[in-house]
Order: sequence, then structure tokens, then C-alpha cells
Amino acid sequence: MKFQLTMLAFALTLSGCAEHAARERLGIEDATVLKTGIGATQDEAAGAANSQWVATYAPVVSSRNALASLQQRLDQLSGDKRSYFHAKAQCWIDAGRQADQESDRWGFVEEAIGQAAMITIGLENDTPLSAANPVLRTVSTVRPDLWKIVNTIKADPAVIQCPAAQQPLACAEVELMQTGHDAWKRSFSAAEKRLPEVRDNLRKSAETALQCAQVKPEPVPAAQPPQKITLRADSLFRFNGGSVGAIMPAGKQRLDAVVTGLKQAATIRELRVTGFTDPLGSNAYNRRLSLQRAQTVKQYLRSHGVTLPITVQGLGDANQVVACKETKRGELVRCLAPNRRVEIELMHATP
Repeated sequence: MKFQLTMLAFALTLSGCAEHAARERLGIEDATVLKTGIGATQDEAAGAANSQWVATYAPVVSSRNALASLQQRLDQLSGDKRSYFHAKAQCWIDAGRQADQESDRWGFVEEAIGQAAMITIGLENDTPLSAANPVLRTVSTVRPDLWKIVNTIKADPAVIQCPAAQQPLACAEVELMQTGHDAWKRSFSAAEKRLPEVRDNLRKSAETALQCAQVKPEPVPAAQPPQKITLRADSLFRFNGGSVGAIMPAGKQRLDAVVTGLKQAATIRELRVTGFTDPLGSNAYNRRLSLQRAQTVKQYLRSHGVTLPITVQGLGDANQVVACKETKRGELVRCLAPNRRVEIELMHATP
């Protein structure tokens, strides 16, 4: 991977000196974009707005107010602003502002607002986000060779561990999307003018990732082993229940005690909540139920003031703590009770 990043950085540096004709070839694959004059379609396949698009973006009454509001919310978020998703949200806001200032009324401003909002809300709610780039109505794919470089850099482990390399990568992706929008509206010269900045950001991302890979991390003191709180699911939830509404009074008391303890513990930096079930039922059902219970515990902790980072997972009937040989179902269900549980791991900060 290190050799591949080195070659990419070198190639992107040289590409700025390549002949002008090569920079003009956008590699547009969408035939509807290339077709003009008699016979050119204006239907949905060619990018005409449909009812779903209108319904999605109709709430965006004032694009400038929406962009300003998103900027304020993004600025209030904690964490490294160079990280991939934070940077990508910022680049979408910048792209939306630029298009708005250029009086672009083709729908790209609204789509940029939608992308920035989706990422910002995900960061606010600590929910998983996809790094895949969306298919937008007003964007055609251009320069597949640069998209291939984007995906190669994005997959490199050095980039994943280096926020400074993630920021230019995220912006290069948004810039390529905006280039595709220019091509979609047949502004080919405007699209071509964006390519040097795209290449510069990709080169910067590759070079920065190489620098990060060469830095040897300082020795980290041994962390305190994680503590674990085990909550019996039968005491938390009604039978086969996993939602907040299924939490029993005794379960709420147990969770309230956990909340009180967490607020008094100053050294905890993260929580890992894992749900488990007994082996009865299908694998799909058990995984779904165990994940739902873990998510419900996280939701309860959040709603009662726990602000620590929390990751959740549902492992179904993995890691059974007891094995039972009872043949009668009632006795078997009772014997398997310890397997039905939610575990909360308390990850302490290093000294």
C-alpha cells in the first residue's frame, strides 16, 4: 500500500504538467449528457426533476439560511475537524454556497444542502455514516480515472489512521461531484477548470498519508482493563421485548443505577454495549433482538444524561455463558436465562 500511495502522489504531481488536451477529456459516460440539439431528451432519465426529488428538497425554502444553519451546527460539533465526515460536510456546505453565489438554479444547491445535512445529523447523533458517494439527479460521472484514485486512497490503511489526509480526500470527492454537475448542465469548460484542484487535493491526501505512515507512534501506557456491567435481559425487558417501551420497572431502576455510577466515574472514556440472546430461535432473529436491546440501553443512557461515546453491537447467541441439557422447554428457557443479557464495557482513559 505504501508503494501504491507513493506512485499515486508522483503521478498526480506530474498530471498538472500534462498536455492541455488530456485535461479536457472528462470521460463522460452518460450519453444523455453528451447529446444536444434535435433528439436530446428532457425526461427523467436525462435529469428532469420527479415528484420524489421535489418532495425531498421542497423544505429548502431559503438555501442561504439552510447553509448558515448547517454551518453553525457543524461548528458546534466536537472532534477533529479534519476527519473524513466532518470535512466532507464542510465541503458540501462550501460547494452549496459557491453554487448559490453563481445563481445555479439546477438543483445542485439543494442536493448539496441535503448531503451536508445528512452527514451533520449523523455526527450529532453519533450514528453510523456511509463513505459511499451518492447518486444525485444533477450529477454525472466524470473522470473515472480520478474516481479510481479516490477509491484507492480511501481504502489505504494509512489514510484511515490519518485525519490530516482525510480532509483533502473528502473535498476532492465533493469537487469531483461538482465537476460532474457542471458536465451535467453542459458547462464543460467550467468542469475542466475544477480538475487541477481535484488532483491537488488527491495528491495532498496521498502525500500526507505517507507522512503519517512514516511517523512512529509514541509508546502508549497500558490502559486499565475494561470493567464490565452485566444486565440480565429477563430483568430489563418483557419477554421477547427489546424496545424502550418493553423495559420493566425493575429494569429502569437497574439502568438508573448505572447512569448514576457513570456520572460519578471520571476516568471512563467510552462505553461498549453488547446484546446477547440464548440459542433458541433463528440466527437472524437472535441478532436482531440482541442489537435492538443494546441500542435501547444506549438510548436510555443518552436520554438520562450520559454523554460518553457509546458503541453498540448485537451478537445473538454468541459467547454463551451456560450450557443446558433440559428437554422440557420451560425448564430449558429458565436454565438459559444467564445467556440473555446486555453487557456494558467501561473503557478507561490511559493514565
